[in-house]
Amino acid sequence: MQAVAAEAIAAGADTLITCGGLQSNHARVTAAAGAALGLRVVLVLNGAMGELPTGNTRLDRLFGAEIRSVSSREERAPMMELAAAELRAQGRRPFVVPLGASTATGALGFARGLVEIAQSALRPDVMIHATSSGGTQAGLIAGAALLGLKTRVLGVSADDPAPALAATIRRILDGVADRLGAKVSSLGADRDAEIDDTQVGGGYGVPTPASTEALEMVARREGILLDPVYTAKAMAGLIARVRSGEFSEGQTVLFWHTGGQPGYFA
Repeated sequence: MQAVAAEAIAAGADTLITCGGLQSNHARVTAAAGAALGLRVVLVLNGAMGELPTGNTRLDRLFGAEIRSVSSREERAPMMELAAAELRAQGRRPFVVPLGASTATGALGFARGLVEIAQSALRPDVMIHATSSGGTQAGLIAGAALLGLKTRVLGVSADDPAPALAATIRRILDGVADRLGAKVSSLGADRDAEIDDTQVGGGYGVPTPASTEALEMVARREGILLDPVYTAKAMAGLIARVRSGEFSEGQTVLFWHTGGQPGYFA
């Protein structure tokens, strides 16, 4: 989100507009970034808002964001455009950030995050993470390719089926290649992203027995808090693969924790 916020400021924006579910980590981070940078923030969130906000939505309000509620995912994009039009009519300069900041710019932020790994002695054979709007996985794929890491990047879906996510990730990688003036094939955009959609269960934000087990196991054995929407499902995917004997004893498997702990208190 830092890279996208910088892009907004460079464009002269005074307001950030983005969307997500009620417990969107991206929306909360956008609200925090706006507060730190002195930018107004409008969040379009789908889901039933309770009388008292909880988890991420409570933090959204604490950071001073305006929340506009819609009933479905399909209504988010039109509402963002409506909010942008209203703000422009008021003389303001809105910058619309797509879901999850999953753009070429946002993905490049994750690509940069791999520099620390490339500079260390750690050479993961596999990286496993939660995937939803595609930006995280696109960035990790691009970063691994640019840094010469022969690492398998496996995304565990929190909601959408694998073919839909793969198409989104390919589109973002096309944008990254265009931004860098690189060949699409050099970033892996000519191949389907590897996505495990077996942990989706009832859909976005709906825990499964496996994700609940993963959340409790990691908390009680490692003292690490996952979130019920994203990382618990990703860890469930990792645990299932370990139990099936997919990884050999000599392999290094890195779990990329994408945060989201406030969602646990929703």
